[in-house]
Amino acid sequence: MDRFRMIFQYFQSNSESVTNGICALLALASVKMYSSFDFHCPCLAKYNMVYGLGIMFIPPVALFLCGLIVNRQFVVMLEEWKRPTGDRKKNLAIIRYMCSSVLQRAMIAPVVWILVTLLDGKCFVCAFSSSVDPDKFPGFVTNITPYNEVQRLLSKVPCKDDELIRNNTSRKAVSRYLKCWSQAFGWSILLTLIVIAFLARSLRPCFNQATFLQTRYWSNYIDIEQKIFDETCCEHTRDFAHKCILHFFESMQKEIKRRRFHAHPGKQEGKEGEKDHLQGISSQEQVNKLLQSWYYSKPPLDLSGATQRQPLGTEGISMPWTGSMINRWHPQPGTTITRQTDV
Repeated sequence: MDRFRMIFQYFQSNSESVTNGICALLALASVKMYSSFDFHCPCLAKYNMVYGLGIMFIPPVALFLCGLIVNRQFVVMLEEWKRPTGDRKKNLAIIRYMCSSVLQRAMIAPVVWILVTLLDGKCFVCAFSSSVDPDKFPGFVTNITPYNEVQRLLSKVPCKDDELIRNNTSRKAVSRYLKCWSQAFGWSILLTLIVIAFLARSLRPCFNQATFLQTRYWSNYIDIEQKIFDETCCEHTRDFAHKCILHFFESMQKEIKRRRFHAHPGKQEGKEGEKDHLQGISSQEQVNKLLQSWYYSKPPLDLSGATQRQPLGTEGISMPWTGSMINRWHPQPGTTITRQTDV
């Protein structure tokens, strides 16, 4: 389970190459699943179309959802869309760019499934065998006049071993006719997608590249910012838990430090010189207020105030995440955290 979790976290990284690789794996998996799927048409006039179209379009929906799940940018896009404005304005162009990128990658596997089913033709023949005009095949319905009987016989076309259709010489003609239509639709869709991709590639330089580069830059920034924030929160949580445990075992603190010194003789005792990630925070309420401040008022993307002089009597502390500045204070009864101007 731990190994699976590590693999899943690796797939959740920001690398576009990893995301593209996952989409390619989903596409190959869709082809493998269809080739290993044992297709059996019910050969009933009322259920052929439901079954055939269900096999053709229901698995692509599942593959599309899987493509959204494995794409980290999907969650980042939703968070950026739903977050409060706060001190940072929303850019709809960035959200549209991220949405387009997510949808393009998530649609690869479903499109591959639909193309494979159309080029194979079994689902199409099963779904539309009852919709064929019997007049196009005069030898198929010889001596059969009732409409229900004609539909029943047409629904048996996908089942070549059925007694009603086994000796019918026109069954193969009906099946080939439907397969030709199925493959024609499949190749038409594939050609259309190739033309759209070609036009998108060739016409992109005709538009403003500066705007595209800016949008792509800030979309990557939002993704990386969230990732660094999560990593910093984990580091801050570990430090906070460590201090809480040491406080709980206050009577054993000297012994714990002594053992740590013997385990790492090259380091100084206590680690007082290392960076303190708690930044003066000493209670759960303070941590909650800090996280609430990050969510409701994200700092603007402006670092010009980082070099400004801090107000007299306060010690401005740069938090590890994204340059957010808060005032360090000494824990006293009734005091609360006050946030300095975000940068």
